[in-house]
Amino acid sequence: SGIKTIAAAAKAYQEVGIRAFIGPLIQDQSLTTSIPDGNTQQQHQPYYRHTADTLSLLKTAITKFHNPEAGIHILAAPTGMQLCSDALFEGCVELSQQAQICCHTHLLETKAQQQLAMEKYGCSAVEHLKHLGFLGPRTSLAHCVWLSDRDIEILAQTQSTVVHNPLSNLRLGSGIAPILKYRQAGVNVAFGCDGSASNDSQDLLEAIKIGSILHNITDFDYRHWITPRQAVEMAALGGARGLNLADSMGSLTVGKQADLVLYDLTQLSLLPQTDPIGLLILGRPVQVVHSAWVRGKRLVAAGNITTVDVEALRQQLFDGSKDCSDRASVMVAQVESHYRTVMGLNP
Repeated sequence: SGIKTIAAAAKAYQEVGIRAFIGPLIQDQSLTTSIPDGNTQQQHQPYYRHTADTLSLLKTAITKFHNPEAGIHILAAPTGMQLCSDALFEGCVELSQQAQICCHTHLLETKAQQQLAMEKYGCSAVEHLKHLGFLGPRTSLAHCVWLSDRDIEILAQTQSTVVHNPLSNLRLGSGIAPILKYRQAGVNVAFGCDGSASNDSQDLLEAIKIGSILHNITDFDYRHWITPRQAVEMAALGGARGLNLADSMGSLTVGKQADLVLYDLTQLSLLPQTDPIGLLILGRPVQVVHSAWVRGKRLVAAGNITTVDVEALRQQLFDGSKDCSDRASVMVAQVESHYRTVMGLNP
C-alpha cells in the first residue's frame, strides 16, 4: 500500500542518517486527463485514489512519519495540475497549514501541460495555483519550463521556489527553463535531479554543472551567466529556502545545522588546483566525497558510508535487477496517436 511504501522510505533514510524530505506524489485523476483536448478516460483508467482517500493517506503519513527532529519531513506533494483536482490541491494546502509542512508539485514541465492548463482553467497553471492558495515561501515547484512573464512575476511575488531539473528536461525533450530570466525577476531557483526514471542518475553535481552553463547560449551577456559560486549558493541555500529552512541550514554559518560535505579535489583530472569551487562545479569530479555530516553526525568517512552495509545493498539491487530494454507500455500504445495529433506531430 502507499503507507507501506512511505514507511519503507522513511525507515531507509533514518538508517542511512540522511536528512529526508519525502513527498509522496499523490493524484486523484486518471493519467489520460493529462492530455490536452482529450476526454480519453474511457481508453485507459490507471489506478488512482479518490480525493478523500488520497488526502487521508497523506494525513496518515504526516501523523506517522513527519519528524523534523529526527530529520524526516513529509511534504504535501500533489503530482501536478494535470493529474490533480482543485479539491486535492486545496486539501494539501489545508494539511500543510495544519501541520506546518511544505508543499511541492511538478509544474508546466511540458508544452502540453501549458496547453492543458488553458483548457482546464481558462488561465495559466501558475495563476490558478495562486488562486487556490498553493503558492508561497513554503512551496517548491519542479521544472517550470513553460512560464509566461506574468507567471514569473507571480512566483517572485509569492516567494515560491523553482527547482530546475535540466538533465531530465533535456532527456525528455521538455524544453529549457529560462532560469536566468527567473533569477533576474527575483525568483528563488534551486537545482534538482528529478527521478532516476527521467534522468537516469541522481548526481547533483552533474545537474548543477549542466544547469549553470546550459543557459549561456540563451543570453549573450556574460554578466548574467551563473558563476560556480552562485551555482553552489543556488543548490545549497536556494534549496534550503525552498524548504523554508534557510534560517537553520543551507550555508556555513555559526548557529546553523551542521550539514557538511568535504570534497577531495586532489584527483589528477582536477590538478593543478586553481579555483576549488570552479573545479568542483565545472570539473565534473567523480567519487570525490571524502566525508559528510548530517546534523553533526559523520555519515561518510574517507569515502565510505558508515551507517549501512553498502555491499549488501548493492548485491540486493543486483539480484533484483530486470532487463527492461524491450518493455512495451500498454498505456503509451493507447494514447500515443491522440497525443501526437494534439501536439501537431505526424502520426
